[in-house]
Amino acid sequence: MKTVKAFALTAAMLLTPLVAQAGATFDAVKARGVLHCGVNTSLGGFSAPDSKGEWKGIDVDVCRAVAAALFGDASKVQYVPLSSQARLTALQSGEIDVLSRNTTLTLQRDAAIGLNPTGVTFYDGQGFLVPVKLGVKSAKQLSGASVCVQSGSTTELNLADYFRANKLDLKPVVFEKLDELVAAFFAGRCDVYTSDTSQLASARSLRSANPDDYVILPEVISKEPLGPYVRHGDDQWQDLVRWALFAMIEAEEYGVTMANVDEMLKSNDPNVKRLLGVTPGMGKALGVDEKWAYNIVKQVGNYGDSFERNVGKGSGMKLERGVNALWTKGGLIYAWPIR
Repeated sequence: MKTVKAFALTAAMLLTPLVAQAGATFDAVKARGVLHCGVNTSLGGFSAPDSKGEWKGIDVDVCRAVAAALFGDASKVQYVPLSSQARLTALQSGEIDVLSRNTTLTLQRDAAIGLNPTGVTFYDGQGFLVPVKLGVKSAKQLSGASVCVQSGSTTELNLADYFRANKLDLKPVVFEKLDELVAAFFAGRCDVYTSDTSQLASARSLRSANPDDYVILPEVISKEPLGPYVRHGDDQWQDLVRWALFAMIEAEEYGVTMANVDEMLKSNDPNVKRLLGVTPGMGKALGVDEKWAYNIVKQVGNYGDSFERNVGKGSGMKLERGVNALWTKGGLIYAWPIR
């Protein structure tokens, strides 16, 4: 009989909604009143200051979404520009609260160095940008070519692996800072620029004198799921960053946009009602206001809004959605259900 009662009590506990328990990072950020978010030093479409010094990009929008969820104000972010080499150390040391800087989610970063990935903001892959005048149609024709590559990234390892596997002669030209690398490539100091294809498209569109003078080769040599990281040790903070991103994705799936979010408060769809806090409970579970997701969509937009204005057809990069379309439209972008 005691066993039955104990089982019933355990089952009841498991089914009882729990309020999130605050952790060190969550408490510290909330008390500080501003989010410290690590971003790229300058990568158009993802994180870069505009002509007015205001940070813009997909990765920047993730920072803003977290601030909107926690504070109700997407502007409460201090952006910390970080090089590829410094980004992980800055998160480990506590210099930043979240790293949202076109960083690949990998096993080693997740399991070996004390960081937690929170979700995928952009599915990418490494490619090669070359001048059209080079006359190259395939990466397998690059033996002996000089290749500009950034140090301290998975890009450097992928490059070496690809050239070794295909028995190609590699002549790397290594740079620590992205701006120096891009300038060197367009100045003709190396034949090839290798990086994530999104980064190549950004450089070609925004940094070259004539984008038509350059072509991205067809080979994609790696999987590069990009997304934000947090430190191990604060599950509530990890939850908040993850679900801030998922809220943007879920909002697009249900047709909730920056333009119509107020009207959608009247929706009869139970999914939309939970998302926007009309049906309470989601905010309490995260330890924030019930309007957390409403604030994200109202101030930042949904995932599609962010993609379109930063890297889509409405931007200078003009990227197709491709694998970054919603799962309902043949892509890989998928949020866990908010319920």
